[in-house]
Amino acid sequence: MEPVQMSKEPKGFIDLHLHLDGAITPQIAKRLCEVQKISLGLTEGQLESRMAVGEDCKNLNDFLRCFELPLSLLQTETGIETAVYEVLCEQKRQGAVYAEVRFAPQLHGEKGLTQRQVINAALKGLEKSDIPSNLILCMMRGKENDRQNSETLDLCEKYLTKEQGVVALDLAGAEGLFPTGDYTEIFAEAKRRKIPFTVHAGEAGGAEDVILAVKAGASRIGHGVRAAQSEKAVKLLRDSGVTLEMCPTSNRLTGACDMKNYPLRFFAETGVGVTVNTDDPAIERTSIKREFEYASELCALDGSFRAELLKNAVRAAFCSDGIKGELLKKL
Repeated sequence: MEPVQMSKEPKGFIDLHLHLDGAITPQIAKRLCEVQKISLGLTEGQLESRMAVGEDCKNLNDFLRCFELPLSLLQTETGIETAVYEVLCEQKRQGAVYAEVRFAPQLHGEKGLTQRQVINAALKGLEKSDIPSNLILCMMRGKENDRQNSETLDLCEKYLTKEQGVVALDLAGAEGLFPTGDYTEIFAEAKRRKIPFTVHAGEAGGAEDVILAVKAGASRIGHGVRAAQSEKAVKLLRDSGVTLEMCPTSNRLTGACDMKNYPLRFFAETGVGVTVNTDDPAIERTSIKREFEYASELCALDGSFRAELLKNAVRAAFCSDGIKGELLKKL
């Protein structure tokens, strides 16, 4: 399919799927080193080679290894506060008018921070942002971390809001190693407490992971590309009104699907709500604007389709109706 040029330049973008540690550019890393008085002894080029993947990325697990260095810079309250602020400044420079930044509080305790301290530091960074933005707390797939995930859920409930704060839960990590079905109990608890949640599913796992997440009560699905392989999954997504947070460059680099048949337009034409997002812009060397450009190359976006994607993002955002109204005016 030949790419179609957008009818006009977008007035702004919305990024609903943005990982804090995956958004630490070499420039932001240098700033984090400065404020925390850390010396890595690496040039900017060396930093980028450690923190970004190339086209030779083998799979999702290979991709996940790039988080090690940025995570090491996010182990103090100062580092976390500064990172949230700097990442949102970068989002604004890229043209974002709203962003939801997600992170796993349990991954930021290597130097003794509690999950509560991590969240409070992130909120301080959020307060400085001059674009509307919110935080999503990630639980992690893994071994023997049930207690940490339960604590994340408890804190999400405590801090839950719809404006400039914590707005939802997520489940992230190695989907292929730790299937979505292993987390149905904690999803049920989140649903019981009326905590909105999204789930990484149908990325390294199959369509069945998407089905399980939707049936568990997820409002959105991170990636979800492999749901296209199942009529049952597509129908469930459509009928449930669940929105997909699609991330084209990430999906290419991790080998999540065949990019020659990227299912963004297929989902849209079958009535599934779809959005375009960055995932880990620093690791992927991308931006929200570039993701829309790439989606245009893959799926022949025209102005009306791009507008539909942005309206989907507004509708699916974990924010107040007031913020959604303002976003619609801007777009």
